[in-house]
Amino acid sequence: MIRLTAVAFAALTLAACQQQTAELDAPSAPAAATPAVATTGAAPAAGQAAPAFTLVDAEGTQRSLADFRGKTVVLEWTNEGCPYVKKHYTGAMQALQREAVADGVVWLTIISSAPGTQGHVDGDAARQWKTRTNGAATHLLLDPTGEVGKRYGAKTTPDMRVINAEGQLVYVGGIDDRPTNKPEDLEGANNFVRAALDDLEAGRAVRTPFAAPYGCAVKYPETVGT
Repeated sequence: MIRLTAVAFAALTLAACQQQTAELDAPSAPAAATPAVATTGAAPAAGQAAPAFTLVDAEGTQRSLADFRGKTVVLEWTNEGCPYVKKHYTGAMQALQREAVADGVVWLTIISSAPGTQGHVDGDAARQWKTRTNGAATHLLLDPTGEVGKRYGAKTTPDMRVINAEGQLVYVGGIDDRPTNKPEDLEGANNFVRAALDDLEAGRAVRTPFAAPYGCAVKYPETVGT
């Protein structure tokens, strides 16, 4: 009787181990779609110097950050195929661009999508997109290698930076506090870029220097084929 019980116990133990192994080997269920959120890294933060860069714009002209020393500069990472970008380009982003440029701010929209990925455009396609969306950025810059995007730690589209006249980052992160791709959520949202520009114009410290970015992951070269 004792021997039979031991045999039964061993059989049960083996079955349990086999079930556990099967569970470990089974494919996990796909995660629900959520916006990509930037993680903490070595990217320059608010209060640090903005990294220097030179990129070619949609017109084929080289533009350097140093060209705009002494002016407030906004950097905006974009991807025309991203639903989070499309949300803001229903009119809100263009309106903010116009307000800023009218106040003397230099607005640089940067496309860091690599060839073969969503959002990649050449100069002609970039100009067409700007015309089609009635965009009002000062310059539309092409960063197909992703070098500048990585230098700034841009992880999502949109992803924003505000640089003061001394070349210092004063705002880093998401454009507002509504991390959705629904245009109706623009109403009542707290736009951190507008707030930072207002603070600079008033001569006070930026009250919100960072907010978590959200949106589509920037399509860097290593994402090709993934």
